Amino acid sequence: VGAVLETDEHRALVETAQPDAPDLRHVWQLEGTGLADLRTGGADLDDAEVVQRRAATGAQSLCSIIYTSGTTGRPKGCELTHGNLLFDIGNAIPGLQALFNKQGSTLLFLPLAHVFARLIQCGAVQTGARLGHTADVKNLIADLGAFGPTFLLSVPRVFEKIYNSAKQRAHAEGKGKIFDVAEDTAIAYSEALDKGGPGLLDKGGPGLLLKTRHALFDKLVYTKLRHALGGRCHSAVSGGAPLGARLGHFFRGIGLTVYEGYGLTETSAASTVNLRDAIKIGTVGKPLPGVGIRIADDGEILLKGPHIMRGYWLNEAATREVLTEDGWFHTGDLGDLDTDGFLRITGRKKEIIVTAGGKNVAPAVLEDRLRAHPLVSQCVAVGDQQPFIGCLVTIDADAFPDWKSRHGKPSEATIGDLRDDADLHAEIQTAVDEANRAVSGAEAIKKFRILAVDFTVEGGDLTPKLSVKRSVVLKEYADDIAALYTR
Repeated sequence: VGAVLETDEHRALVETAQPDAPDLRHVWQLEGTGLADLRTGGADLDDAEVVQRRAATGAQSLCSIIYTSGTTGRPKGCELTHGNLLFDIGNAIPGLQALFNKQGSTLLFLPLAHVFARLIQCGAVQTGARLGHTADVKNLIADLGAFGPTFLLSVPRVFEKIYNSAKQRAHAEGKGKIFDVAEDTAIAYSEALDKGGPGLLDKGGPGLLLKTRHALFDKLVYTKLRHALGGRCHSAVSGGAPLGARLGHFFRGIGLTVYEGYGLTETSAASTVNLRDAIKIGTVGKPLPGVGIRIADDGEILLKGPHIMRGYWLNEAATREVLTEDGWFHTGDLGDLDTDGFLRITGRKKEIIVTAGGKNVAPAVLEDRLRAHPLVSQCVAVGDQQPFIGCLVTIDADAFPDWKSRHGKPSEATIGDLRDDADLHAEIQTAVDEANRAVSGAEAIKKFRILAVDFTVEGGDLTPKLSVKRSVVLKEYADDIAALYTR
């Protein structure tokens, strides 16, 4: 077994673990002499041997072992075959030809350990689209400006950050009212597109008044937002978690259509996807050709098809838990299919909160809406076997300085210093009130607690795709959760 690495840092990390991996015999480094070493090592290999090895590899051969993110427990290695990935690429890419073509380009900033990023990389190679890589999302806006992609691949958290940063910056510059009206216009315009037909005066599609208002804000606001993404970006693909209808309509309204899809590492990434001619914002699209889907009695999404992994690496017990004998994969996600066949994700089975009163609450609905506030970075709804739903909230470090300035707080004050500040609580309460509008009174957040620090990948609270590791957070912040129900 061999490993191909990029940097000295990667090499040092692998070398520390190598004593525990006796099967790892070769380590090559791209930045060093790795490629030259590979060529030299294969110089004496007989051509017939190469042909024989290529012929021995088929669609059912193992292509890659990709590990799950670990949001609901210990990561598991998914055995994905060449056929798994080829099936997904062959089904998803044709429906996204406006993105994947020789004139298309994308800047990949998700790690290639993420199956979604791996699929996009393979799709770009197959279609001849230009592909760039960047490792540091802190410099993402600058990198997008330099690269100028025509489409993006991302997880919802990045789209939330783009939106929140733009809104926060507009308010900081005294242009908040203009941005808010432009935002409402973009959403209304996108929603009207779904009604169909040219229409007049907002009936049957974007009417004359809405079109005029939209054109005005396109010059004043939307053009600047698109320019921040490199100036050429017209589309995006989002996966990993639900984006939310409001953000989906906002981005389409400003001229950046986000095609949401759904899948897991176990399903080689895509199982459903919105396409150019079959899109319904707020859903994750229709099943790809050849993909079977059904909703179990308890609301769990079940999938079947040639894209399903052959099993978990060295973990037969876990494989049997999710794969039935007749090939159905139990995703662990909850959802529903509408009358047009579009799938909507409503939560995850392992994350369902059951209150002391017996109410089942899917936290994703609340959390997605709460993160839409520019000052909110992350949030985790809690309340299992408790009398009401509570929430842990972290503050966005980028938005915090401007908020302090506008509210007359000391510039040197940290989030920890102000976590109990009345003005900060009032600000977050507005976000909580907005989130609560989406649920019943029994499901609403009654109390929240602001944490002194944000969740991070380095700290172990987030996965590389920026999803919260709920089990880790519940354990690490047990005292803060207890405080919600004892004060």
